[in-house]
Amino acid sequence: MGLHVAVLANLKKNAPRYEGMSADAWDDLDSEATIDAIVAALEAGGHRATFLEGNLALVDDLRKLRPDICFNICEGHWGDSRESHVPALLEMLRMPYTGSGVLNLALTLDKPMTKRVLAFHDLPTPAFQVFERADEPLDDDLVFPLFAKPSREGTGMGVSRQSIVHDERELRSQLAEQLARYRQPILVERFIRGREVTVGVVGNLAPPVARRMPEDEGARRVLGGLHFLPPLEVDFEAYPESEGGVYTNRMKTEWAHDFRYRCPAPLDGELVEQLNLLTAAVFRVTGCRDVARVDFRLDADDGDRPYILEVNPLPGLYPGLSDLVLEAEAEGMSYTALINAILDAARVRCGV
Repeated sequence: MGLHVAVLANLKKNAPRYEGMSADAWDDLDSEATIDAIVAALEAGGHRATFLEGNLALVDDLRKLRPDICFNICEGHWGDSRESHVPALLEMLRMPYTGSGVLNLALTLDKPMTKRVLAFHDLPTPAFQVFERADEPLDDDLVFPLFAKPSREGTGMGVSRQSIVHDERELRSQLAEQLARYRQPILVERFIRGREVTVGVVGNLAPPVARRMPEDEGARRVLGGLHFLPPLEVDFEAYPESEGGVYTNRMKTEWAHDFRYRCPAPLDGELVEQLNLLTAAVFRVTGCRDVARVDFRLDADDGDRPYILEVNPLPGLYPGLSDLVLEAEAEGMSYTALINAILDAARVRCGV
């Protein structure tokens, strides 16, 4: 029996404008093409779907609509925890929804906090430091080259070739520029020279999940219930040298319709298994639900050892372009099947 699904998102065209906003301020938000595709996919799956903008009218709109479940991809507009605002409202309204909850979305938008959780669990992530001012002394354990990016942004915002800094002068210049532009702490981490790979996953770990790694790391519950999509590698060789071998904001926005990638990434089976285990570990310790994508760099100076860069519990769903969608296609999973797999994961989890 089909459900009535409210598709919740923040459209770029509806985003507020304010004085002093950066040109890339709303790069995270969704296009009408994505919403139309999700609605069509849900309807093809036998459901009725209605789009609602995730703004202050949402509470009244949902009370009138009374959907069976919400398909949430809201990125939010304001604050350090903006991705968690709509899920918090949905929980207050006692409405089930797809995707991760309030704690996970607040945590993972903050890259340094996420890295602290990963480090606590001995999961490999590059050494890092967070800067509030451009003149703060650099930690002794950080050696150049380093990589600088805003702490609480997505879609590669603030990421360019200049993010790779090779000495004190470049570091201070990049810190000053990013602090002024984004008005938030800047994350500086050891730059991992090598390939960039992302792994998508759909499903859920069997509850209850304690957000910790089991003592037996080979336990079936580390991976059980999760479906791993083929790893996708960004083909840096297909891009100009101006991008510096990093997955830049320019590649994710201006050149999104000409994205160059390899999927499945040409990796040996043992490395794929290792990436899947690390993806499951990140999914577990950060409290992801239903769907997520974990980004890695493979250290070319250490036998392609994988390092976790970040986790995205609200991965892009632009048809034919977003990483997760391309990974699903590489496995033979259609866009309709992917969207309905995310919905089904939430249905089972919520008992809808």
